[in-house]
Amino acid sequence: MARPATAAAPKAPPSKHLMALAVVAILGIVLVADFLWASSSSSSPSSPGGAAIWSSRLDLPARPAAPVPSSAKKKTKEKVSIGSMDINATFADLPAPELEWEEMAEAPVPRLDGAAMQIKNLLYVFAGYGTINHVHSHVDIYNFSDNTWGGRFDMPKEMAHSHLGMVTDGRYIYVVTGQYGPQCRGPTARNFVLDTATKEWHDLPPLPVPRYAPATQLWRSRLHVMGGSKEDRHEPGLEHWSLAVKDGKALESEWRSEIPIPRGGPHRACVVANDKLLVIGGQEGDFMAKPGSPIFKCVRRSEVVYSNVYVLDDGMKWKELPPMPKPDSHIEFAWVNVNNSLIIAGGTTEKHPITKKMVLVGEVFRFNLNTLEWTVIGRLPFRIKTTLVGYWDGWLYFTSGQRDKGPKDPSPKKVVGCMWRTKLHL
Repeated sequence: MARPATAAAPKAPPSKHLMALAVVAILGIVLVADFLWASSSSSSPSSPGGAAIWSSRLDLPARPAAPVPSSAKKKTKEKVSIGSMDINATFADLPAPELEWEEMAEAPVPRLDGAAMQIKNLLYVFAGYGTINHVHSHVDIYNFSDNTWGGRFDMPKEMAHSHLGMVTDGRYIYVVTGQYGPQCRGPTARNFVLDTATKEWHDLPPLPVPRYAPATQLWRSRLHVMGGSKEDRHEPGLEHWSLAVKDGKALESEWRSEIPIPRGGPHRACVVANDKLLVIGGQEGDFMAKPGSPIFKCVRRSEVVYSNVYVLDDGMKWKELPPMPKPDSHIEFAWVNVNNSLIIAGGTTEKHPITKKMVLVGEVFRFNLNTLEWTVIGRLPFRIKTTLVGYWDGWLYFTSGQRDKGPKDPSPKKVVGCMWRTKLHL
């Protein structure tokens, strides 16, 4: 049998004392919720109202953030300082031992995205941006023996001014494709060779299609060119070509297609070591020309920087080796091979997760080719990308590039021509 329901007793009207307590409780809940909301808002990152965000190479300002009321500007600026600078700006820096650096004679001109090849005690430094609207069309030479600059001479008028592919056999320097002109102008498929003994230039057969900053090396008597960015400057290229060369001359009239590289893109180190072809680091994507811009004005697009290391072996198959300690790009001329170890200085890594600004690299990496192990062996005087690196008589040298804004701000600022060296102990 179901239990019979009991009749509900009539409710007494609430007293004035209970009603007052209820009102106080509701007001307390509202005040606490408002305080929590304000606290969470003040801790979230934001950009200063109306300020230019310096995200481009050569300090080109990106589109300004939406205006912020004047009453909120001071508060917003504090958010950026606390949220993205003091705490997060140097998030990519790795622990590294200190190196003793010595500043040497400065290069005749500052350079970004230049190229360099070392032959014995001479470092040949080519092309590059001076500013976003001016590119160099000459070669400077640094003498490691007496630590002086000199011997300037001109490049061919048809030769690219930045994003070059380049390699040397010890006398001849092979120069492949690249960007012709300032800002984000188009690439050229023209290729050249320099005889450093006579300072004479000669033509090589053009690439099937032009590329920006392709990986370039001499391997088994053939000039190999792979990856880079396609003609729009952004889409990664996977193609791989080779050309038989000897003593500065092409032995074929056309480039031969080879096995494509597993991951495309520009700004990577390309090395031949122990009769193997290695491609290290790099990125997918790059700045592009603004549509319709008469000067091909650079605008930033999405970029993915990676740490992959690939090797092409005897079976002509690409294999992966242990990755770099962190993603690194803009290192095509930032390496040397010392005692069967690759030394890589500087570069760029993944963008800042909050501000999306470019982040420069200040570490010096070592890849031991015997053990296939990566280590961080030191730190540069500052973070910098597109360094031009050489090695002589126990000294590691680097010159040129674009350095950071300071110890607490790894985003790019000034294009430099300084030369530094440190005694290398491996």
